[in-house]
Amino acid sequence: MKGDLFKGIVQYELQDGHGYKGKLPVFYPDASSIAAVFTASTSVVRRHLPHPGLHLVELVPGRCLVGFTAFEYRASDIGPYNEVSIGFPITFGHRSIPGLDLVTSLARRTFGGYVWQLPVTTERARYGGVQLYGYPKFLADIELRTAGGWVECVLRADGEPILTLRVRQGPARSGRVTRYKTISMKDGVPLATNIYVLPHAMFETFDRSAATLELGTRHAVCEALRAIGLGARPLLSQHIPSSESILFGPRNLIDD
Repeated sequence: MKGDLFKGIVQYELQDGHGYKGKLPVFYPDASSIAAVFTASTSVVRRHLPHPGLHLVELVPGRCLVGFTAFEYRASDIGPYNEVSIGFPITFGHRSIPGLDLVTSLARRTFGGYVWQLPVTTERARYGGVQLYGYPKFLADIELRTAGGWVECVLRADGEPILTLRVRQGPARSGRVTRYKTISMKDGVPLATNIYVLPHAMFETFDRSAATLELGTRHAVCEALRAIGLGARPLLSQHIPSSESILFGPRNLIDD
């Protein structure tokens, strides 16, 4: 039932010197998302990792994974906003076994990832993510729309298109709680953050024609994405039309 994910979770009130009030953990009672996972060159993507303890999850030797996710948070403790995450699935402290770590993560619905880019549509979401978590957030225009059996996200910033992600809709079912452990950097220190997502409806497929990604031409993020050798077709795609989630507070990795 809706709201079950939040039962038994204690929230704490927060207020900073800029007048922003909030709570930790942050509750998201009404959200939707689309996602697609592509392969990329391990040797090139590795250059974007800021810590030697981070190891890329590979599908096969030499080809790691890159996840693109677009969120529409219709209700949250920090208000409604949209967000796009570009991240690299990783392990911390030990090297990934090509193929095996991906299969294990899918079976357990537990994923670890380094957040590389995280544009958002509101200053409140940007400020909190940067100040508390060290997330690489920046303000952008993010539009999600549905037409002809597809959900499309268009991401623009600084007047330039960055990407368009399209994911096909399909027969949705309820899903299991999924745990994402993100790694971010704040003042040179790696932080770990747990995010729990409960899909009330979800469509997930390995059909490689079920998602497309189109990159812009001028923005720096586009140039960096072209340089990592993205695969032409997705490995996996997902549409979650209804979910609730919890973003917990960050912690040092020693406290994992």
